[in-house]
Amino acid sequence: MATSRDHLADVELGDIKGGSPTLNRTNSLSKHDGNGVVLRGLDGDSPDGSVHRNLKARHLQMIALGGTIGKSWRTGLFVGAGGALATGGPLGIWLGYTIMGFTVGTMMVALGEMTTLYPVSGAFTHYTARFVDPAAGFALGWNYWYSYAITLPTEVTAAALVIQYWRDDINVAVWITIFLVVICCFNFLGVRAYGEAEFWFSLMKIITILGLILLGIIITAGGVPGTDPIGFRFWRNPGPFQQENGIPGTKGRFLAFWTVLVQAAFSYLGTEIVALTAGEAENPRRNVPKAIRRVFYRILFFYVIGTFVMGLIVSPNDPNLTNADGVNASPWVIAIKNAGIKGLPSVINTVVLLSAFSAGNSDLYASSRTLYGLACDGKAPAIFRRCTKNGLPIYCLILTALVGLLAYMNVSTGSTTAFNYLSNLSSITGVITWLCICVSYIRFYHGAKAHGLDRNDFPYKAPLQPWASYWGAFFFFIVIIFNGYTIFLDGNWSTADFIVAYVTCWVFIVLYVFWKLFKRTKFVRIENMDFDTGRRELDQIAEDEAARYKAPTTWYGRLWDAIM
Repeated sequence: MATSRDHLADVELGDIKGGSPTLNRTNSLSKHDGNGVVLRGLDGDSPDGSVHRNLKARHLQMIALGGTIGKSWRTGLFVGAGGALATGGPLGIWLGYTIMGFTVGTMMVALGEMTTLYPVSGAFTHYTARFVDPAAGFALGWNYWYSYAITLPTEVTAAALVIQYWRDDINVAVWITIFLVVICCFNFLGVRAYGEAEFWFSLMKIITILGLILLGIIITAGGVPGTDPIGFRFWRNPGPFQQENGIPGTKGRFLAFWTVLVQAAFSYLGTEIVALTAGEAENPRRNVPKAIRRVFYRILFFYVIGTFVMGLIVSPNDPNLTNADGVNASPWVIAIKNAGIKGLPSVINTVVLLSAFSAGNSDLYASSRTLYGLACDGKAPAIFRRCTKNGLPIYCLILTALVGLLAYMNVSTGSTTAFNYLSNLSSITGVITWLCICVSYIRFYHGAKAHGLDRNDFPYKAPLQPWASYWGAFFFFIVIIFNGYTIFLDGNWSTADFIVAYVTCWVFIVLYVFWKLFKRTKFVRIENMDFDTGRRELDQIAEDEAARYKAPTTWYGRLWDAIM
């Protein structure tokens, strides 16, 4: 069997002009292998310019951490998990978030292996096109861009509504304007400004969740003056599991658990964003795997321990979990109020506000870089490949920021319905993305094996492969198919709910068929896979960065290096 280098010798990019590659540029040029697959490498002399590698290791670590805790406050640990507790009970929420967390972890390590080998803009959209089918990469990329572009006005509106916890006498449009302007400033100032903002946002979220877990343990043990120990009171009454849809017995407990499992999937959305930063990361061969490797342990700590403590301090039958508005529905706030502690709900609302703001900031970054990656792969108009001299994909940012103006539709009651329909078009895009990542890795794994490549020589080798990716692909597929199961139960049919649950799948299929017919692409055969383009330049970058890297000599320096 011919090796990939033999098969694709005519598309090697060769040596970069001027000797060694420019360290702060990436992904400007693309070539085709004759099958519609774009083969990308590095070139600092592109007439369109290119993004710069200005994200430091600490930025990547905190972007990964912030995504792990939950990109959106609505589905994350601060507020959204309360609905899961009410649905599944203390054991149901713990099992749901633990199983889904492990599955997301298998996806992330697979993504980490591909990303460290090919740290290009667009990341998983490029890998899907490169190792599966260019049409699948096109459908995934545009679906992902739309998903995060339309989520930007959603999160901006959410932040504006959260602030009404303190001031409800000011029109929400004022806050929408302020948040949109600030978010755009962070992104238009450059990737380093975005990274710095996310560093501090994530740091505040981490400190808050650590404090809440500690406070939850204190409340459970009866450490708050005037309160009795709770222990496992709510595990005994009303019990470890809740009933869903009024269905008693084992069937009801399973459906409640499955509902929590689906909600947990939405809570983990955003963990993959760290891969999109690979094209702008300093020394990606060293820093990207460090960030991705630790995602699993962060999931274990924040979600597994967090949901366990949550199930101890609040009864799943507490009406505020489902009936209260905003931060008042947070299980942490409910537990704090029940313990008679004053002042802390406002602190939590501040962090919820920052989480919504951080989510909008990440939405603009993720969607603009996805569009840039599509343009580099020839799947979007060439104008979106253009960057400023500071490495900013300016037209990608402008187009995506304009989508943010849709937030003003939420000011009017009538237009809110139309906006909700637009938002529903991206309901399960994140899970589809995870499925595509797992399928891409399975193809990547078997292709590398067929081409005689030793994975031990890769910068990062994902554990438990390929079986972990097979499990992830199967599990995510099941979640996609049955995420709207409730509408098929007797008396529950709703056309609107059916559209919300499955319209994203049809959008993906339509985009796939369109590109398949328009470009006449073919499924990438294993013998035709390219494993060479771009690696030589990236190897040179890794060598240059390793030569410049100086290991810390002090104990605190070594500690910081281990953490970041």
